[in-house]
Amino acid sequence: MTPTGMRMVMLIDDEPAQQRLVSALAARAGWRTVFAGDSETAIATLGTRDGMMLDAVLLDHSMHSEEAVALIREIKARRQALPILMLTAVSDVGMAVEAMRAGATDFLVKPIAPDRLLAALDAAVDDQLASGELRPLTEKISAPLGFDEIVGSAPDFRAALAIAAKAARARLPILIEGETGVGKEVVAEAIHTASPRAKRAMVTVNCGTMPANLIDSHLFGHEKGAFPGAFARHVGKFMDADGGTLFLDEVSEMPMDVQVKLLAYLQSGEVHPVGARAASEVDVRIVAAANTRLAEAVEAGTFREDLYYRLNVVQLTIPPLRERLGDIPALSRHLLARIAKQPGLRDMGITDAAMDLLVSYDWPGNVRQLQNVLFRAAVLCEGDALTVADFPQIASHSLPRNLPDAANANQEAGVTLYMADGHMRPLDDIEADIIRLAIGHYRGRMTEVARRLGIGRSTLYRKLAELGISEVA
Repeated sequence: MTPTGMRMVMLIDDEPAQQRLVSALAARAGWRTVFAGDSETAIATLGTRDGMMLDAVLLDHSMHSEEAVALIREIKARRQALPILMLTAVSDVGMAVEAMRAGATDFLVKPIAPDRLLAALDAAVDDQLASGELRPLTEKISAPLGFDEIVGSAPDFRAALAIAAKAARARLPILIEGETGVGKEVVAEAIHTASPRAKRAMVTVNCGTMPANLIDSHLFGHEKGAFPGAFARHVGKFMDADGGTLFLDEVSEMPMDVQVKLLAYLQSGEVHPVGARAASEVDVRIVAAANTRLAEAVEAGTFREDLYYRLNVVQLTIPPLRERLGDIPALSRHLLARIAKQPGLRDMGITDAAMDLLVSYDWPGNVRQLQNVLFRAAVLCEGDALTVADFPQIASHSLPRNLPDAANANQEAGVTLYMADGHMRPLDDIEADIIRLAIGHYRGRMTEVARRLGIGRSTLYRKLAELGISEVA
Protein backbone atom coordinates (compact mmCIF):
# COMPACT_ATOMS: atom_id res chain seq x y z
CA MET A 1 0.00 0.00 0.00
CA THR A 2 1.24 3.48 -0.87
CA PRO A 3 1.84 6.16 1.79
CA THR A 4 -1.37 7.86 0.63
CA GLY A 5 -3.38 4.75 1.49
CA MET A 6 -3.97 3.65 -2.09
CA ARG A 7 -3.52 -0.05 -2.80
CA MET A 8 -1.11 -0.92 -5.60
CA VAL A 9 -1.31 -3.62 -8.28
CA MET A 10 1.26 -4.58 -10.91
CA LEU A 11 -0.17 -5.52 -14.32
CA ILE A 12 2.12 -7.77 -16.36
CA ASP A 13 0.95 -7.16 -19.93
CA ASP A 14 2.54 -5.64 -23.03
CA GLU A 15 -0.67 -4.34 -24.63
CA PRO A 16 -1.18 -0.57 -24.08
CA ALA A 17 -4.97 -0.83 -24.53
CA GLN A 18 -5.26 -3.50 -21.82
CA GLN A 19 -3.00 -1.44 -19.55
CA ARG A 20 -5.23 1.62 -19.94
CA LEU A 21 -8.39 -0.41 -19.36
CA VAL A 22 -7.18 -2.16 -16.20
CA SER A 23 -5.65 1.04 -14.83
CA ALA A 24 -8.92 2.94 -15.29
CA LEU A 25 -11.00 0.18 -13.71
CA ALA A 26 -8.63 -0.23 -10.76
CA ALA A 27 -8.52 3.53 -10.14
CA ARG A 28 -12.29 3.53 -9.55
CA ALA A 29 -11.77 1.43 -6.43
CA GLY A 30 -8.69 3.26 -5.17
CA TRP A 31 -5.99 1.09 -6.76
CA ARG A 32 -2.86 2.50 -8.36
CA THR A 33 -1.45 0.42 -11.24
CA VAL A 34 2.18 -0.06 -12.26
CA PHE A 35 3.08 -1.90 -15.46
CA ALA A 36 5.54 -4.55 -16.59
CA GLY A 37 5.68 -5.62 -20.22
CA ASP A 38 7.49 -8.93 -19.68
CA SER A 39 8.77 -11.39 -17.07
CA GLU A 40 12.17 -9.74 -16.63
CA THR A 41 10.65 -6.31 -16.04
CA ALA A 42 8.15 -7.79 -13.58
CA ILE A 43 10.89 -9.44 -11.48
CA ALA A 44 12.99 -6.27 -11.58
CA THR A 45 9.98 -4.19 -10.48
CA LEU A 46 9.61 -6.29 -7.31
CA GLY A 47 12.88 -4.78 -6.05
CA THR A 48 11.90 -1.16 -6.70
CA ARG A 49 10.23 1.26 -4.29
CA ASP A 50 6.88 0.69 -6.00
CA GLY A 51 7.47 -3.05 -6.04
CA MET A 52 7.93 -3.15 -2.28
CA MET A 53 4.48 -1.57 -1.82
CA LEU A 54 2.59 -3.95 -4.12
CA ASP A 55 -0.64 -5.43 -2.79
CA ALA A 56 -1.36 -7.73 -5.76
CA VAL A 57 -0.19 -8.81 -9.22
CA LEU A 58 -2.32 -9.20 -12.36
CA LEU A 59 -0.68 -11.49 -14.91
CA ASP A 60 -2.15 -11.52 -18.41
CA HIS A 61 -1.88 -15.00 -19.89
CA SER A 62 -0.71 -13.90 -23.35
CA MET A 63 2.70 -15.49 -22.80
CA HIS A 64 3.38 -19.21 -23.18
CA SER A 65 1.88 -21.38 -20.43
CA GLU A 66 5.25 -22.66 -19.20
CA GLU A 67 6.62 -19.11 -19.04
CA ALA A 68 3.57 -17.90 -17.11
CA VAL A 69 3.84 -20.73 -14.58
CA ALA A 70 7.58 -20.12 -14.18
CA LEU A 71 6.95 -16.43 -13.57
CA ILE A 72 4.34 -17.21 -10.90
CA ARG A 73 6.79 -19.52 -9.13
CA GLU A 74 9.52 -16.87 -9.29
CA ILE A 75 7.28 -14.15 -7.85
CA LYS A 76 6.07 -16.44 -5.05
CA ALA A 77 9.66 -17.42 -4.24
CA ARG A 78 10.54 -13.76 -3.78
CA ARG A 79 7.24 -12.53 -2.27
CA GLN A 80 5.39 -15.51 -0.77
CA ALA A 81 2.40 -13.52 0.53
CA LEU A 82 1.82 -11.45 -2.64
CA PRO A 83 -1.50 -12.45 -4.31
CA ILE A 84 -1.27 -13.25 -8.05
CA LEU A 85 -4.34 -13.16 -10.29
CA MET A 86 -4.22 -14.49 -13.85
CA LEU A 87 -6.14 -12.95 -16.75
CA THR A 88 -6.80 -15.15 -19.78
CA ALA A 89 -8.96 -15.05 -22.88
CA VAL A 90 -9.51 -18.81 -22.74
CA SER A 91 -11.33 -20.72 -20.01
CA ASP A 92 -8.66 -23.43 -19.66
CA VAL A 93 -9.11 -25.62 -16.58
CA GLY A 94 -5.77 -27.35 -17.16
CA MET A 95 -3.94 -24.02 -17.20
CA ALA A 96 -5.78 -22.91 -14.08
CA VAL A 97 -4.68 -26.06 -12.26
CA GLU A 98 -1.02 -25.44 -13.21
CA ALA A 99 -1.21 -21.76 -12.27
CA MET A 100 -2.83 -22.43 -8.89
CA ARG A 101 -0.33 -25.14 -8.02
CA ALA A 102 2.41 -22.68 -8.85
CA GLY A 103 0.88 -20.17 -6.44
CA ALA A 104 -1.78 -18.17 -8.32
CA THR A 105 -4.60 -16.88 -6.15
CA ASP A 106 -7.34 -16.54 -8.76
CA PHE A 107 -7.97 -17.13 -12.46
CA LEU A 108 -10.11 -14.62 -14.38
CA VAL A 109 -11.52 -15.09 -17.87
CA LYS A 110 -11.66 -12.16 -20.32
CA PRO A 111 -13.68 -10.22 -21.18
CA ILE A 112 -14.13 -9.59 -17.49
CA ALA A 113 -16.86 -7.45 -15.97
CA PRO A 114 -15.48 -4.44 -14.06
CA ASP A 115 -17.20 -5.43 -10.81
CA ARG A 116 -15.77 -8.95 -11.06
CA LEU A 117 -12.21 -7.64 -11.50
CA LEU A 118 -12.54 -5.25 -8.57
CA ALA A 119 -14.13 -7.93 -6.40
CA ALA A 120 -11.26 -10.31 -7.21
CA LEU A 121 -8.67 -7.67 -6.29
CA ASP A 122 -10.47 -6.88 -3.04
CA ALA A 123 -10.81 -10.58 -2.18
CA ALA A 124 -7.12 -11.18 -2.89
CA VAL A 125 -6.04 -8.70 -0.20
CA ASP A 126 -8.89 -9.08 2.30
CA ASP A 127 -8.99 -12.25 4.40
CA GLN A 128 -12.63 -11.64 5.20
CA LEU A 129 -13.53 -11.75 1.50
CA ALA A 130 -11.10 -14.38 0.25
CA SER A 131 -12.99 -17.60 -0.26
CA GLY A 132 -11.53 -19.06 -3.43
CA GLU A 133 -13.61 -17.23 -6.03
CA LEU A 134 -12.56 -18.72 -9.39
CA ARG A 135 -16.10 -17.93 -10.45
CA PRO A 136 -15.78 -17.62 -14.24
CA LEU A 137 -13.71 -20.78 -14.36
CA THR A 138 -15.79 -23.06 -12.16
CA GLU A 139 -18.95 -21.97 -13.94
CA LYS A 140 -17.44 -23.48 -17.10
CA ILE A 141 -16.92 -26.83 -15.37
CA SER A 142 -20.51 -27.86 -14.94
CA ALA A 143 -22.48 -29.25 -17.85
CA PRO A 144 -26.25 -28.62 -17.61
CA LEU A 145 -28.04 -30.98 -15.22
CA GLY A 146 -31.46 -32.53 -15.55
CA PHE A 147 -33.88 -32.39 -12.62
CA ASP A 148 -32.99 -35.97 -11.67
CA GLU A 149 -29.31 -34.99 -11.38
CA ILE A 150 -29.71 -31.96 -9.11
CA VAL A 151 -28.60 -32.83 -5.59
CA GLY A 152 -30.68 -31.73 -2.63
CA SER A 153 -33.24 -33.27 -0.28
CA ALA A 154 -34.35 -30.30 1.83
CA PRO A 155 -38.17 -30.00 1.58
CA ASP A 156 -38.19 -26.34 0.46
CA PHE A 157 -35.58 -27.06 -2.20
CA ARG A 158 -37.41 -30.13 -3.51
CA ALA A 159 -40.67 -28.15 -3.54
CA ALA A 160 -39.03 -25.48 -5.73
CA LEU A 161 -37.72 -28.15 -8.11
CA ALA A 162 -41.18 -29.75 -8.26
CA ILE A 163 -42.70 -26.44 -9.36
CA ALA A 164 -39.96 -25.99 -11.95
CA ALA A 165 -40.37 -29.52 -13.31
CA LYS A 166 -44.14 -29.12 -13.69
CA ALA A 167 -43.75 -25.78 -15.45
CA ALA A 168 -40.91 -26.86 -17.75
CA ARG A 169 -43.09 -28.16 -20.57
CA ALA A 170 -45.22 -25.03 -20.81
CA ARG A 171 -44.27 -21.81 -22.58
CA LEU A 172 -45.18 -19.69 -19.55
CA PRO A 173 -42.57 -17.24 -18.20
CA ILE A 174 -40.88 -18.37 -14.98
CA LEU A 175 -39.39 -16.18 -12.25
CA ILE A 176 -36.67 -17.75 -10.07
CA GLU A 177 -35.74 -15.87 -6.91
CA GLY A 178 -32.88 -16.59 -4.55
CA GLU A 179 -29.58 -15.26 -3.25
CA THR A 180 -26.49 -15.07 -5.43
CA GLY A 181 -24.95 -18.50 -5.90
CA VAL A 182 -27.91 -20.69 -4.89
CA GLY A 183 -28.13 -22.26 -8.34
CA LYS A 184 -30.77 -20.25 -10.20
CA GLU A 185 -29.03 -20.78 -13.55
CA VAL A 186 -28.71 -24.52 -12.83
CA VAL A 187 -32.48 -24.70 -12.32
CA ALA A 188 -33.07 -22.58 -15.45
CA GLU A 189 -30.94 -25.01 -17.47
CA ALA A 190 -32.90 -27.96 -16.05
CA ILE A 191 -36.14 -26.24 -17.06
CA HIS A 192 -34.83 -25.74 -20.60
CA THR A 193 -33.53 -29.32 -20.80
CA ALA A 194 -36.92 -30.72 -19.72
CA SER A 195 -38.85 -28.50 -22.14
CA PRO A 196 -39.84 -29.08 -25.78
CA ARG A 197 -37.24 -26.40 -26.60
CA ALA A 198 -34.30 -28.52 -25.44
CA LYS A 199 -32.94 -28.99 -28.98
CA ARG A 200 -32.55 -25.22 -29.38
CA ALA A 201 -30.30 -22.88 -27.42
CA MET A 202 -30.68 -21.45 -23.95
CA VAL A 203 -29.17 -17.98 -24.15
CA THR A 204 -28.08 -16.28 -20.92
CA VAL A 205 -27.92 -12.52 -20.35
CA ASN A 206 -26.79 -11.06 -17.03
CA CYS A 207 -28.59 -7.74 -16.78
CA GLY A 208 -26.45 -6.73 -13.80
CA THR A 209 -23.14 -6.76 -15.69
CA MET A 210 -24.32 -5.12 -18.93
CA PRO A 211 -23.78 -1.34 -19.25
CA ALA A 212 -27.19 0.36 -19.18
CA ASN A 213 -26.60 2.07 -22.53
CA LEU A 214 -25.79 -1.21 -24.30
CA ILE A 215 -28.32 -3.69 -22.94
CA ASP A 216 -31.07 -2.57 -25.37
CA SER A 217 -29.06 -3.41 -28.51
CA HIS A 218 -27.53 -6.46 -26.78
CA LEU A 219 -30.98 -7.94 -26.20
CA PHE A 220 -32.95 -6.70 -29.19
CA GLY A 221 -30.21 -6.00 -31.74
CA HIS A 222 -29.54 -2.91 -33.83
CA GLU A 223 -29.21 -1.86 -37.44
CA LYS A 224 -26.07 -0.43 -39.01
CA GLY A 225 -25.84 3.29 -38.28
CA ALA A 226 -28.55 3.17 -35.58
CA PHE A 227 -26.30 5.14 -33.23
CA PRO A 228 -22.69 6.40 -33.14
CA GLY A 229 -20.40 3.38 -33.21
CA ALA A 230 -22.97 1.03 -34.80
CA PHE A 231 -20.74 0.19 -37.77
CA ALA A 232 -22.53 -3.08 -38.58
CA ARG A 233 -25.88 -4.76 -38.02
CA HIS A 234 -26.07 -6.67 -34.75
CA VAL A 235 -28.42 -9.58 -34.08
CA GLY A 236 -29.67 -9.46 -30.49
CA LYS A 237 -30.01 -12.24 -27.95
CA PHE A 238 -33.75 -12.57 -28.60
CA MET A 239 -32.95 -13.61 -32.17
CA ASP A 240 -30.20 -15.95 -30.95
CA ALA A 241 -32.73 -17.63 -28.63
CA ASP A 242 -35.49 -17.98 -31.25
CA GLY A 243 -37.18 -21.32 -30.68
CA GLY A 244 -35.35 -21.73 -27.36
CA THR A 245 -35.07 -20.10 -23.95
CA LEU A 246 -33.77 -16.69 -22.90
CA PHE A 247 -32.50 -16.62 -19.31
CA LEU A 248 -32.45 -13.09 -17.91
CA ASP A 249 -30.30 -13.13 -14.78
CA GLU A 250 -30.45 -10.21 -12.31
CA VAL A 251 -33.51 -8.94 -14.18
CA SER A 252 -34.13 -6.41 -11.41
CA GLU A 253 -31.13 -4.44 -12.74
CA MET A 254 -32.72 -3.95 -16.17
CA PRO A 255 -33.12 -0.22 -17.06
CA MET A 256 -36.68 1.12 -17.23
CA ASP A 257 -36.62 1.79 -20.99
CA VAL A 258 -35.55 -1.80 -21.66
CA GLN A 259 -38.25 -3.06 -19.29
CA VAL A 260 -40.77 -1.36 -21.59
CA LYS A 261 -39.41 -3.25 -24.62
CA LEU A 262 -39.39 -6.57 -22.72
CA LEU A 263 -43.01 -6.01 -21.70
CA ALA A 264 -43.87 -5.24 -25.32
CA TYR A 265 -42.32 -8.55 -26.41
CA LEU A 266 -44.27 -10.51 -23.78
CA GLN A 267 -47.47 -8.89 -25.02
CA SER A 268 -46.89 -9.18 -28.77
CA GLY A 269 -44.19 -11.79 -29.38
CA GLU A 270 -42.26 -9.23 -31.45
CA VAL A 271 -38.92 -7.48 -30.94
CA HIS A 272 -37.90 -4.15 -32.39
CA PRO A 273 -34.12 -3.78 -32.99
CA VAL A 274 -32.68 -0.31 -32.44
CA GLY A 275 -32.94 1.62 -35.68
CA ALA A 276 -35.10 -0.99 -37.45
CA ARG A 277 -38.14 0.11 -39.43
CA ALA A 278 -40.23 -2.90 -38.50
CA ALA A 279 -40.52 -5.40 -35.66
CA SER A 280 -39.64 -9.08 -36.02
CA GLU A 281 -41.58 -12.00 -34.59
CA VAL A 282 -39.60 -14.46 -32.45
CA ASP A 283 -40.55 -17.48 -30.36
CA VAL A 284 -38.67 -17.25 -27.06
CA ARG A 285 -39.51 -18.63 -23.63
CA ILE A 286 -38.45 -16.22 -20.86
CA VAL A 287 -36.96 -17.46 -17.60
CA ALA A 288 -35.97 -14.56 -15.33
CA ALA A 289 -33.99 -14.57 -12.10
CA ALA A 290 -33.51 -12.07 -9.29
CA ASN A 291 -31.15 -12.06 -6.30
CA THR A 292 -33.76 -10.33 -4.15
CA ARG A 293 -37.55 -10.34 -4.06
CA LEU A 294 -38.63 -8.63 -7.26
CA ALA A 295 -41.79 -7.43 -5.52
CA GLU A 296 -39.58 -5.19 -3.37
CA ALA A 297 -38.14 -3.58 -6.51
CA VAL A 298 -41.72 -2.93 -7.65
CA GLU A 299 -42.52 -1.30 -4.31
CA ALA A 300 -39.34 0.81 -4.58
CA GLY A 301 -40.39 1.99 -8.03
CA THR A 302 -37.35 0.55 -9.84
CA PHE A 303 -39.24 -2.25 -11.60
CA ARG A 304 -42.49 -2.03 -13.54
CA GLU A 305 -45.44 -3.67 -11.82
CA ASP A 306 -47.05 -4.78 -15.09
CA LEU A 307 -43.80 -6.44 -16.20
CA TYR A 308 -43.46 -8.13 -12.80
CA TYR A 309 -46.83 -9.84 -13.20
CA ARG A 310 -45.95 -10.86 -16.76
CA LEU A 311 -42.72 -12.51 -15.60
CA ASN A 312 -44.18 -13.94 -12.39
CA VAL A 313 -46.64 -16.35 -14.02
CA VAL A 314 -44.74 -19.23 -12.38
CA GLN A 315 -42.63 -18.27 -9.37
CA LEU A 316 -40.18 -20.36 -7.34
CA THR A 317 -37.65 -19.53 -4.65
CA ILE A 318 -34.37 -21.40 -4.20
CA PRO A 319 -33.42 -21.47 -0.50
CA PRO A 320 -29.88 -20.46 0.52
CA LEU A 321 -27.40 -23.21 1.37
CA ARG A 322 -27.35 -22.23 5.06
CA GLU A 323 -31.02 -23.29 5.23
CA ARG A 324 -30.25 -26.77 3.86
CA LEU A 325 -26.98 -27.69 5.51
CA GLY A 326 -28.08 -31.31 5.57
CA ASP A 327 -27.57 -31.34 1.79
CA ILE A 328 -23.88 -30.39 2.02
CA PRO A 329 -22.40 -33.93 2.35
CA ALA A 330 -24.17 -35.29 -0.75
CA LEU A 331 -23.69 -32.03 -2.63
CA SER A 332 -19.96 -31.90 -1.83
CA ARG A 333 -19.38 -35.45 -3.04
CA HIS A 334 -21.36 -34.72 -6.20
CA LEU A 335 -19.29 -31.59 -6.91
CA LEU A 336 -16.01 -33.40 -6.21
CA ALA A 337 -16.99 -36.12 -8.69
CA ARG A 338 -17.58 -33.46 -11.38
CA ILE A 339 -14.38 -31.61 -10.51
CA ALA A 340 -12.40 -34.87 -10.80
CA LYS A 341 -13.30 -35.07 -14.51
CA GLN A 342 -11.37 -31.87 -15.28
CA PRO A 343 -7.87 -31.91 -16.84
CA GLY A 344 -5.10 -32.38 -14.30
CA LEU A 345 -7.45 -33.43 -11.49
CA ARG A 346 -8.41 -36.81 -10.04
CA ASP A 347 -10.90 -38.54 -7.79
CA MET A 348 -10.73 -37.09 -4.31
CA GLY A 349 -12.31 -38.21 -1.04
CA ILE A 350 -13.07 -36.05 1.97
CA THR A 351 -12.62 -36.84 5.64
CA ASP A 352 -15.46 -36.74 8.16
CA ALA A 353 -13.78 -33.88 10.02
CA ALA A 354 -13.51 -31.84 6.82
CA MET A 355 -17.15 -32.53 6.03
CA ASP A 356 -18.15 -31.42 9.53
CA LEU A 357 -16.23 -28.19 8.88
CA LEU A 358 -18.12 -27.55 5.65
CA VAL A 359 -21.45 -28.19 7.38
CA SER A 360 -20.52 -25.75 10.17
CA TYR A 361 -19.97 -22.85 7.76
CA ASP A 362 -22.73 -20.39 6.78
CA TRP A 363 -21.81 -20.21 3.04
CA PRO A 364 -22.70 -16.59 2.21
CA GLY A 365 -21.84 -17.38 -1.43
CA ASN A 366 -24.07 -20.49 -1.38
CA VAL A 367 -23.51 -23.47 -3.71
CA ARG A 368 -21.29 -21.44 -6.05
CA GLN A 369 -18.93 -20.69 -3.18
CA LEU A 370 -18.94 -24.34 -2.08
CA GLN A 371 -17.97 -25.44 -5.60
CA ASN A 372 -15.19 -22.83 -5.77
CA VAL A 373 -13.81 -23.84 -2.38
CA LEU A 374 -13.86 -27.55 -3.27
CA PHE A 375 -12.19 -26.86 -6.63
CA ARG A 376 -9.37 -24.91 -5.02
CA ALA A 377 -8.89 -27.55 -2.34
CA ALA A 378 -8.86 -30.39 -4.89
CA VAL A 379 -6.26 -28.57 -7.01
CA LEU A 380 -3.87 -27.99 -4.10
CA CYS A 381 -4.39 -31.24 -2.16
CA GLU A 382 -1.50 -33.69 -2.42
CA GLY A 383 -3.25 -36.59 -0.68
CA ASP A 384 -6.16 -38.80 -1.67
CA ALA A 385 -8.72 -37.10 0.58
CA LEU A 386 -9.46 -33.51 1.54
CA THR A 387 -8.86 -32.72 5.21
CA VAL A 388 -9.56 -29.73 7.44
CA ALA A 389 -6.10 -28.43 6.50
CA ASP A 390 -7.25 -28.07 2.87
CA PHE A 391 -9.86 -25.46 3.88
CA PRO A 392 -7.86 -22.86 5.86
CA GLN A 393 -10.08 -19.91 4.97
CA ILE A 394 -13.26 -21.77 5.85
CA ALA A 395 -11.73 -22.99 9.12
CA SER A 396 -10.73 -19.46 10.08
CA HIS A 397 -14.26 -18.14 9.58
CA SER A 398 -16.35 -21.07 10.79
CA LEU A 399 -17.97 -20.83 14.18
CA PRO A 400 -18.87 -23.86 16.28
CA ARG A 401 -22.59 -24.56 16.23
CA ASN A 402 -24.07 -25.13 19.68
CA LEU A 403 -27.40 -26.35 18.44
CA PRO A 404 -29.80 -28.49 20.49
CA ASP A 405 -29.86 -32.17 19.55
CA ALA A 406 -33.23 -31.75 17.87
CA ALA A 407 -31.91 -28.89 15.73
CA ASN A 408 -28.88 -30.97 14.74
CA ALA A 409 -31.22 -33.76 13.73
CA ASN A 410 -33.16 -31.30 11.59
CA GLN A 411 -30.01 -30.24 9.74
CA GLU A 412 -28.74 -33.77 9.23
CA ALA A 413 -31.98 -35.22 8.00
CA GLY A 414 -33.24 -32.23 6.08
CA VAL A 415 -36.57 -32.58 7.95
CA THR A 416 -37.85 -29.96 10.40
CA LEU A 417 -39.18 -31.61 13.57
CA TYR A 418 -40.12 -28.50 15.56
CA MET A 419 -42.21 -25.43 14.87
CA ALA A 420 -41.01 -21.90 15.63
CA ASP A 421 -42.78 -21.99 19.02
CA GLY A 422 -40.82 -25.09 20.07
CA HIS A 423 -43.71 -27.57 19.75
CA MET A 424 -43.50 -30.68 17.58
CA ARG A 425 -44.92 -30.46 14.05
CA PRO A 426 -47.94 -32.67 13.22
CA LEU A 427 -46.99 -36.25 12.35
CA ASP A 428 -48.58 -36.03 8.89
CA ASP A 429 -46.40 -33.02 8.04
CA ILE A 430 -43.23 -34.76 9.21
CA GLU A 431 -44.17 -37.93 7.32
CA ALA A 432 -44.80 -35.93 4.14
CA ASP A 433 -41.37 -34.28 4.42
CA ILE A 434 -39.67 -37.65 4.95
CA ILE A 435 -41.38 -39.09 1.87
CA ARG A 436 -40.37 -36.05 -0.20
CA LEU A 437 -36.81 -36.38 1.07
CA ALA A 438 -36.75 -40.07 0.12
CA ILE A 439 -38.15 -39.38 -3.37
CA GLY A 440 -35.45 -36.77 -3.93
CA HIS A 441 -32.69 -38.91 -2.45
CA TYR A 442 -33.53 -41.92 -4.62
CA ARG A 443 -34.17 -39.78 -7.73
CA GLY A 444 -37.85 -40.69 -7.97
CA ARG A 445 -37.26 -44.46 -8.13
CA MET A 446 -40.46 -45.34 -6.34
CA THR A 447 -39.70 -49.04 -5.84
CA GLU A 448 -36.47 -48.10 -4.09
CA VAL A 449 -38.25 -45.39 -2.06
CA ALA A 450 -40.83 -47.89 -0.83
CA ARG A 451 -38.17 -50.50 -0.01
CA ARG A 452 -36.02 -48.05 1.95
CA LEU A 453 -39.02 -46.73 3.88
CA GLY A 454 -40.04 -50.31 4.69
CA ILE A 455 -43.47 -50.13 3.08
CA GLY A 456 -45.08 -51.62 -0.02
CA ARG A 457 -45.46 -49.67 -3.29
CA SER A 458 -49.24 -49.65 -2.93
CA THR A 459 -48.92 -48.21 0.58
CA LEU A 460 -46.48 -45.58 -0.71
CA TYR A 461 -48.84 -44.47 -3.49
CA ARG A 462 -51.76 -44.38 -1.04
CA LYS A 463 -49.73 -42.09 1.25
CA LEU A 464 -48.80 -39.88 -1.72
CA ALA A 465 -52.48 -39.42 -2.47
CA GLU A 466 -53.45 -38.85 1.18
CA LEU A 467 -50.67 -36.33 1.80
CA GLY A 468 -51.03 -34.59 -1.55
CA ILE A 469 -47.44 -35.33 -2.66
CA SER A 470 -46.36 -35.40 -6.31
CA GLU A 471 -43.92 -38.06 -7.52
CA VAL A 472 -41.57 -35.27 -8.64
CA ALA A 473 -41.34 -34.00 -5.05
